[in-house]
Amino acid sequence: MLRRLVILIVLFVVVVAGLGVYKALSIRSQIAQFTAPKPPIHVGAAPAEQLQWQTRLPAIGTLTAALGVELTAEVSGVVSEVLFESGQMVEAGQDLVRMSGDVEEAGLATAEAQAELAGVEFKRQQNLLQRQSISQSQFDQARSSLRQATARADELRATLAKKRIRAPFSGRIGISRVDPGDYLSPGANIATLQNLERLFVDFFMPEQYYPQLAVGQTVRVKVGAFPGEVFEATVAAINPKVEATSRNLQIRASVANPDEKLLPGMFAELELVLPGDTEQVVVPETAMTFTLYGNSVYVITPRRDENGEAVADQSGEPVLEVQRRFVETGQRRDGQVVVLKGLQAGEQVVTSGQLKLDNGARVAIDNSNPL
Repeated sequence: MLRRLVILIVLFVVVVAGLGVYKALSIRSQIAQFTAPKPPIHVGAAPAEQLQWQTRLPAIGTLTAALGVELTAEVSGVVSEVLFESGQMVEAGQDLVRMSGDVEEAGLATAEAQAELAGVEFKRQQNLLQRQSISQSQFDQARSSLRQATARADELRATLAKKRIRAPFSGRIGISRVDPGDYLSPGANIATLQNLERLFVDFFMPEQYYPQLAVGQTVRVKVGAFPGEVFEATVAAINPKVEATSRNLQIRASVANPDEKLLPGMFAELELVLPGDTEQVVVPETAMTFTLYGNSVYVITPRRDENGEAVADQSGEPVLEVQRRFVETGQRRDGQVVVLKGLQAGEQVVTSGQLKLDNGARVAIDNSNPL
């Protein structure tokens, strides 16, 4: 019995000692893992470059035709002929719509006959006046009658001319809104006529840019129908009045449209190109972290010891770390951002992998999978 008790006590001591050793080894392993140097975080990087930067002022605008009208009827009448096809090209002066003018033609014949009679009577009275056979008052009355009859005939001719609707300029006509037999009242819409050889683009700029604006400046125009394609326009006019409600200044640019790719009414994204290039520090847009409390980049620098010497790893390569730096940014264009303050040309910035970083984090540059 005593022997069995001794054996149990020995086993208990051995188990307790084993557990203590295991726990000590586990703690030592955890401490070693915690204190061991962490492997570097792989990030993409690119240097900040100093480039010649062309200043462009962004805006949005609307395209309008340099020559464009909605064709309407000036007088009432019934359509007798429609002389165009929807969407066709028409020439200036070409007849488009004719309205019935039988009543006006009959009235014109009557007015012309009366004018002819008044002319004969006027000549007779003129001869009599020269012989002093009538008074000046009778002659004046004959002259007035001739003028009235002539004016009445001219009025009916003008009314008849308005029964024929002609193209005021060359261009492409739109979809017809009338058919033969339709009754048109004054102001009735017939079709749209647009000359697409040259268009205007109207847009607004804040009033503080007025000193930088001038007629003849280049405007880059982009439309949603042709993504990636840029149309060049030229500033044709600057409104001499600032809009009181918005404090913006209206500008009109002219853009050539020989292929008729652009249509009036299109929404346009614009860039007004200012003259002269300036040197600016530029970084990829992916390097910038935009937040409400400021924009920042992660700058890659060699890690230094207490003496200011660069720290190297086991292979002799310098150990790199990142520091978050807040910067002041300018214009953004084509995937690049202008850095106005806080960064020097040549400094390396992180372009991918920022979510894994914090100040002082060790990094390794890996550009094998660029964005």
